[in-house]
Amino acid sequence: MIAVHTNSDGALIEVELSGQVTSADYADVLVPAIEAALTEHDSVRLLAIVQPEFKGYDLGAAWSDTKLGLSHWRGFDRIAVVADQGWVQTSIRLAAPILPCPVQVFELAELEAARRWMRESLGSIHVTDLEGPCVQISLLGKLDPEEYKQAERDLDALLHDRSGFRLLIDLREFDGWQGLSALAAHFRLASRHIGQLDRAAIVGDKSWQHMAQRVASHVLGTRTQFFPSEEIENAKTWLAAG
Repeated sequence: MIAVHTNSDGALIEVELSGQVTSADYADVLVPAIEAALTEHDSVRLLAIVQPEFKGYDLGAAWSDTKLGLSHWRGFDRIAVVADQGWVQTSIRLAAPILPCPVQVFELAELEAARRWMRESLGSIHVTDLEGPCVQISLLGKLDPEEYKQAERDLDALLHDRSGFRLLIDLREFDGWQGLSALAAHFRLASRHIGQLDRAAIVGDKSWQHMAQRVASHVLGTRTQFFPSEEIENAKTWLAAG
């Protein structure tokens, strides 16, 4: 059985799964709720609460679950699964890396923590004018696509009257992307401004960040340099020089 509850604005859907879930549960309850929410919102957040008496899916429900995911692949902004069953937790964790949105698993005792995670922002992007041609973008925490939308607006406003700019990318507190859609948003933001970029400095401590600077140097065709976290002021000086 599936029971569905939506919040006041309809963008957050809570789903309770119990007993044996059938294809009729999907067709009559879950799919209409999601499609109704998507008529009002570009994407929805889904919180699935798996009750202790949940027995699993029949074959029709398993196929319905697959069709739901494929037909609304871009419709989910964030998914949380609350369950105590080990097989449920393992299945979700195995699937999470290939899903296009952030996915998190919680135990039933952590239900309120799951609800907080569904509501909160997981990370943030700060765009700062360093004066002259220099701009700093600081990536903090784990980023979701919504953060990139605001960052794009901020960057567009800052670069509106500039023919070129120099960029400081601060990765000191960056923890990665929440899902493939966030990573895609990152590349979209970068690709829109490559033509204006004159020079870039990357500040961080992780080896992959240093490697990213080397790759960026070849891909962007512009001068780039990596600086460890403690040398952020040197990075700013390097950007402003010349």
